Amino acid sequence: MATKGTNTGSNNSPKISSEIEKRLQALEAKAHTPCNGGGGDAKRIAELEAKVDELIRQINRKIPINI
Repeated sequence: MATKGTNTGSNNSPKISSEIEKRLQALEAKAHTPCNGGGGDAKRIAELEAKVDELIRQINRKIPINI
C-alpha cells in the first residue's frame, strides 16, 4: 500500500490491478449468491402478522379507524 509522498511507480500498477480485480470478482460472486428470500421463518412471520392484526382489531374497537 502506497503512503503519501511515495512514488509507487508503474511497476506496481499491474500487481495492484490484478489484486483489485480478484477482490472485485470475489465481492461480485458473493453479491450474486442466492439468499433464499432472506431466510425468514414463514411460521414466525405468520404469527407476528396475526398479532398485528389482533392489535389493529383491538384499536379499532376503542378508536374507530380504518387501517
